[in-house]
Amino acid sequence: MTERFSPLHNQLLAALPSEVQERLFPHLKLIRLPLGKLIHQPGNVPRNVYFPIDAIISLIYVMDSGASAEIAIIGKDGLAGLSVIMGGEITNSRTVVQSAGHAYQLDNQRFRDEFDRHGALLELMLRYIQTLMDQMAQTAVCNRFHTIDQQFCRWLLHSLDRLPGDQLVMTQELIANMLGVRREGVALAARKLHKQGVIEYNRGRIKVLNRPALERLSCECYAAIKEEAERLLPYPADQKSQTSWRCGKA
Repeated sequence: MTERFSPLHNQLLAALPSEVQERLFPHLKLIRLPLGKLIHQPGNVPRNVYFPIDAIISLIYVMDSGASAEIAIIGKDGLAGLSVIMGGEITNSRTVVQSAGHAYQLDNQRFRDEFDRHGALLELMLRYIQTLMDQMAQTAVCNRFHTIDQQFCRWLLHSLDRLPGDQLVMTQELIANMLGVRREGVALAARKLHKQGVIEYNRGRIKVLNRPALERLSCECYAAIKEEAERLLPYPADQKSQTSWRCGKA
């Protein structure tokens, strides 16, 4: 385990008190998440939960027609697999790796046992669930009332907030599927930002050159989701510190 892949680079793991970390960290397993990997399938009970470090995981709803749209983004701010503690256990959304990277995997029974202690993990998960609900609600409103250009800016900002750097590897087709819009609309929005010097886009690699401009061009939905998440889940001051726990590796 290296400093780059410390469990403390995941916001939820870092926010846990030391006694909870002592119980959970020895059972974490560092794994590689390739682009497009299907983590959870609708109707199945998840066997593990995942805490991303430098990957992005999307919750996607797929219609009977095959059309799909992203309903939430999960990165170093959260975890995938919450249905194991929600009572119903299964979910009707698909959980897919949107941006390749690494995550810590934890057996859902160990996660559930800690949750059932009704301690710090329970309180933290309830707060995180609220942030996801807020993100889903704001995304639905954004998709209904704002332009593709604004949605694209909001999506870029939310995705980059969940990664350690300022670059995102993503094809226009995949972005269009995430937003539930036509690829041509995403291509036009990307070209506009490129011409304005806001982003650099080449062969599926997006690099933000002017973050303040990107935030100005986005709709109010980005700030609303970000502010609520920061209110509910303040990041620990020692976020860059290392841990000495022995975590498993892939």
